[in-house]
Amino acid sequence: MLFKNKKESFVVYTAGAAVLKEIASPVVSVNQEIRDLAEEMIKAMRFFDGIGLAAPQYGKSLRLVVFDVPKQNSTGTPGEEYLLPKMPLAVINPEIIARSAQVTEREEGCLSVPGIYAPVVRPSSVVFRAQTLDGEFLEFECGGLLGRCIQHELDHLDGFLFTDRLSPDVERAIRGDLNRLKSAGQNRNYRRIK
Repeated sequence: MLFKNKKESFVVYTAGAAVLKEIASPVVSVNQEIRDLAEEMIKAMRFFDGIGLAAPQYGKSLRLVVFDVPKQNSTGTPGEEYLLPKMPLAVINPEIIARSAQVTEREEGCLSVPGIYAPVVRPSSVVFRAQTLDGEFLEFECGGLLGRCIQHELDHLDGFLFTDRLSPDVERAIRGDLNRLKSAGQNRNYRRIK
């Protein structure tokens, strides 16, 4: 799918694109190409009012994710307290090393699944490990919207969309819309002028 306005064009791959089903490769080193990619991804994410974007959504099968979660959504976990003031944030080779037993259901959407929103059950918090582009190693418990966003974006790195996490009843309810989106693939042009 090509999103564009008069000044800039952003390519965001949608459901049905092969790159979204791949397991992304680790980022070996942070060079100017990775920094430029992260900057472009942040611009695209912000332009479309997203709170997270993974490199596979941008057509690059790399373990790179950008976040811009609003500060007012904090539930007070250590990761939120440390990371939310640093937004937007780009990280490489992120991983979830622990998940809470408690789960919550919340509606999710995705730039790669435009116009489709559905409830997803996920762990309420996760322990997240990653490295910033400046070399800082992070390891924090993250809950709230940040914890959910981390889980959602890291799914992209392993070839999953949020629609792969739906209950059977919810999946049946949106199947027609999802199939139409997949059949249109990357041949759809969208314009959004702010």
